Amino acid sequence: MTGSKPVSTSRLARGSKLGAVVAVQAVRKRRTKLAMIGRSAEVRARMADESVLHLAESLVSVLGQMKGLAMKLGQLLSLLDVELVPPRYRESFQRRLAVLFDHAPQVDFAAMRGVIEEDLGKPLDELFAEFEPEPIAAASIGQVYRARLFDGTAVAVKVQYPGIDLAVRADLRNLGMLRVLMQQVMLPGFTLGVLDEMRANFENELDYEVEARTQRHVANMYADHPFITVPQAFPEYSSRRVLVTEYTPGLDFEAMRALPDAERDRIGEIVYRFYVGSLFEFAEFCGDPHPGNLLLRPDGRVAFLDFGLYKRMAREHIAFEATCLRAAAEDRDDDLYRLMVERGVIDEQSGVTPEECYDYVLSAAEWSLVDEDLPLTPELASAAFLHAVDPRIAEFDGMRRQNLPPEHLFSRRVDFWTCATLGQLRATANWHRIAREWLYDEEPITELGRLHRDWRM
Repeated sequence: MTGSKPVSTSRLARGSKLGAVVAVQAVRKRRTKLAMIGRSAEVRARMADESVLHLAESLVSVLGQMKGLAMKLGQLLSLLDVELVPPRYRESFQRRLAVLFDHAPQVDFAAMRGVIEEDLGKPLDELFAEFEPEPIAAASIGQVYRARLFDGTAVAVKVQYPGIDLAVRADLRNLGMLRVLMQQVMLPGFTLGVLDEMRANFENELDYEVEARTQRHVANMYADHPFITVPQAFPEYSSRRVLVTEYTPGLDFEAMRALPDAERDRIGEIVYRFYVGSLFEFAEFCGDPHPGNLLLRPDGRVAFLDFGLYKRMAREHIAFEATCLRAAAEDRDDDLYRLMVERGVIDEQSGVTPEECYDYVLSAAEWSLVDEDLPLTPELASAAFLHAVDPRIAEFDGMRRQNLPPEHLFSRRVDFWTCATLGQLRATANWHRIAREWLYDEEPITELGRLHRDWRM
């Protein structure tokens, strides 16, 4: 271990590490906060560039021609902190970003009813005892309605817009112009990876029969969990374009944001455990962390929605990620670098140094490696994300030109968007101590952790 060496101000100085003394802990705690604040200032300065905002608006204009894909990318962009945009541009940028959500087709109920009856092969009144014609929510490729089965079960019915599958497939075949713009705007490197990922996975997201089976699996996996719930899905009532699930009432994300600190912190820990913890504990995870996929039930459990993007990961890949995170947490620069070279992430002839590799990993994962209570904010989450992916920052140019294997792109995206969601919630926790349950197989130190442990036994 190389924990005794000095820590430069450019790298994360975490609150503590294995074997660290109290004095070092205090210094690192101060430097951690300064590093994160400084990173936010760097991002704000870059966002002040009018050319960047102009290109971002061009991107929104192109996305405005698309449908489901545009809304999906809009969801990702919406998690970034608009406070980073200079005040004189903020209203304009927000207005253009809103286009990505407002572009959903305005389809009358008769057309949506036609999709249900065509797919399920019966008149609506033979399929459901009750069906409310006014949608209760909009998904990226459809609308959600409230209904009731003949046995009295209250259900949510997600229905695809007529023809949306053909439109999305056409969009996916014409991503060239989007890629050109993405190379110049705010999130070039990471968003290009997201585009490639969307091309590979959107076909499954268009098939609600697959999603129904996945959601039933996850609902059964988390059955009787003390603070996580997944609405049960009904594949027998679903089809390629119609998804029927248990209706779950609850507070939406905006209402959660208005709750007292302690309650928001509790929700934040639950969100972290579901999206990130499930990868390490169960080797499978939901690939779409987003505030719109969360509800707080009256009984205090958090309900998780939307399983169109669900991934399973080989244990060997998970073990590699955990080993790298432990090396970063313990300041083992050389070990981390060796792991990356052996895995093929870093070309040994690229000139990337162990210190640059270490600093880059920390820039992306520091929030879960700080051994102290860390309040996450939209500004800090956005700054950490942009600092890690924006190729205009020279500091990590060598690392950005390396190749992250496809099996790890998804899990890293989930980590980023979970952090962004927690930033929007403004949740505080010692995220590292929670993560040590799956990184080091340690006993939980929180009440929720103990409840989760007892549920798994």
